[in-house]
Amino acid sequence: MNRIGTILVGVLLAFILASSTLFVVDQRQFAVVYALGEIKEVINEPGLKFKLPAPLQNVVFLDRRIQTLDSPESRPIFTAEKKSLVIDWLVKWRVKDPKQFIRNSGVDTRNLENKLSPIVQAAVNEEVTKRTVASMLSAEREKVVQGVIKRLADDAQSFGIEVVDVRIKRVDFSANITESVYRRMESERKRVANELRSTGGADSEKIRADADRQREIIVAEAYRDAQKIKGEGDAKASALYAESFGRDPQFAQFYRSLEAYRATFRSKSDVMVLDPSSDFFKTMRGSGSGAAPAGKK
Repeated sequence: MNRIGTILVGVLLAFILASSTLFVVDQRQFAVVYALGEIKEVINEPGLKFKLPAPLQNVVFLDRRIQTLDSPESRPIFTAEKKSLVIDWLVKWRVKDPKQFIRNSGVDTRNLENKLSPIVQAAVNEEVTKRTVASMLSAEREKVVQGVIKRLADDAQSFGIEVVDVRIKRVDFSANITESVYRRMESERKRVANELRSTGGADSEKIRADADRQREIIVAEAYRDAQKIKGEGDAKASALYAESFGRDPQFAQFYRSLEAYRATFRSKSDVMVLDPSSDFFKTMRGSGSGAAPAGKK
């Protein structure tokens, strides 16, 4: 029984010893071995590693993957034209020298980001102030990025990191300039709209006046043609009447008398007081006297 207990105690001690002396290094990490508070070794290769038990030696792990640092806040930056721009950026970085990294910022990456952020902002400011708004909105943005990376090289080495990439996410005017540009664009759009309305109104009046003029011309030409045709018809009718009346004067006189009677007795309410022996009834008398002999015969 004592032997079993001794074995169990031995196994437990071996487990405790192994857990305090053995550790696993992941391929995504650096393992920094401390000996009595000082960095003794940096392990880059993944696998099962050995160290002395604490407190003789301790192990700290650092992430070796690429980290992202975003601009903490949008601050206006003045260009070479003294125009205010708001620029958002990001930095891709990773730990390159674990010893230097720990000496400068400790094991917490937030300490490094708090130190690196103002340095990046200053580098961006220096690059932007040398350029115009047009260049910042065009292909020169890549030149700004390269300039920032170059300015960060020395600081990155002192921090024990490598700056992998710098990107500008957004370039925009500040709020007051954006509002001013918007108002100016709105005013310009209204001006153009008013010009188009004015031009359209003038064109409309011109088209309407031209249409009225053409209508008057068409009506005048139609009236002229109608009068011409009417005149030709009247002339032809007069010629026919003259020819007919010339052949039979008595019939012509009779026809004119009928026309006079028709015009006189157009309405039933017309009343005329005339002498029966007047010339107005000459045709009637002639027709009556002509009819009487025919009756006697």
